[in-house]
Amino acid sequence: MAINKFVLENGLRVVHQEDTTSPMVVINTLYDVGSKDEDPDHTGFAHLFEHLMFGGSVNIPDYDEPIQNAGGEDNAWTCCDFTNYYIMIPSSNVEVGFWLESDRMLSLAFSQKSLDVQRNVVCEEFKQRNLNQPYGDVSHLVRSMTFKKHSYAWPTIGKELSHIENATLDEVKDFFFSHYAPNNAILSVAGNISLAETKRLVEKWYGDIPRREIRKRDIPAEPKQTEPRRTEVERKVPASMIYKVYHTCGRMEKDYFVSDIISDILSNGKSSRLYQKLVMDRPLFTEVSAYISGDIETGLFYVVGLLAEGTTFEEAEKALDSELKALCDELVPAAEMDKWKNKYESTQVMENMTLLKRANNMAYYELLGDVDLMYKEIENYRKVTAEDVQRYAREIFVSENCSTLIYKSVKN
Repeated sequence: MAINKFVLENGLRVVHQEDTTSPMVVINTLYDVGSKDEDPDHTGFAHLFEHLMFGGSVNIPDYDEPIQNAGGEDNAWTCCDFTNYYIMIPSSNVEVGFWLESDRMLSLAFSQKSLDVQRNVVCEEFKQRNLNQPYGDVSHLVRSMTFKKHSYAWPTIGKELSHIENATLDEVKDFFFSHYAPNNAILSVAGNISLAETKRLVEKWYGDIPRREIRKRDIPAEPKQTEPRRTEVERKVPASMIYKVYHTCGRMEKDYFVSDIISDILSNGKSSRLYQKLVMDRPLFTEVSAYISGDIETGLFYVVGLLAEGTTFEEAEKALDSELKALCDELVPAAEMDKWKNKYESTQVMENMTLLKRANNMAYYELLGDVDLMYKEIENYRKVTAEDVQRYAREIFVSENCSTLIYKSVKN
């Protein structure tokens, strides 16, 4: 199915794909603002706005009720690089979605009451997920250890609870009008709606929203890590864990696909190397995984293990290092490479059959530079060779590029 693109005079980028097999339409709004755009002393604002955007806009006091009355659903999420909102709604009521999304792009209501309510919600989420939950502080510990200059140094929830507790209405307004604007957004529309009708409704509801001056993105580059880093903590958790984290490339670099294939070879399902060798053959761990962060500017490669009872940290670290070294020393057999490429392809095809995921992807790949990239990903993975895997493993899996978190369980 063809993807159409057009841009309004106010800078709003629109991507569209008609799908008459569905009775629904997804309206997905991606704002090019994430936690990396925050001031180090005022973090958590992008995530706070994920909540504030549902607290009422300038002309619509209640956002959820019209969606529910129209038979739709909505949600949002925040990451380091962007904030994403979506509405899935029956095509017969699609204009309700454009009306709602455009009004909160125009302006939020900005009441002290709304800020107080949503700030309390976010603060409770911070406490529940990061302060009072087992392993909840891992993201803070890992990111502060691995990033010393770049603003990926804190998770999207924020660096400190006090940053959200002390957020003022003026600071919130400033953040909104510096980032939430048509010229800093991508609107993707997918489903049972024609291009002509999409253009008509987008012009009607978004055309008069003014372009805004977007705060200049000035994020310091992260210097190359030149020595091992190590942090050890003791926590009242059920079992000890070890995290070995390596700097890897950004999302738009060629080796991104290599790093993703490596993570699959190590840890995609029960037939993967780490599970077979370190859970089944040698039960040093009860759980073990490898994954990439997928951040746009520069990424992290995680190798994580939940230690089995009786396993020492020395044994655990030695076993993980051995499996990483095997990738550096020996070429991955062709059959193993093909298995993970085929698995990726089937997953990608299935994802893009889902209307919501397709709309999300359309906005994301347009943010990366071209929405058509979403149909080139399978080819990019197919191009990865065993030699690429060995070369890149040798590049990133070195001690000076490793940050290790020893997360020790204590019972009392």
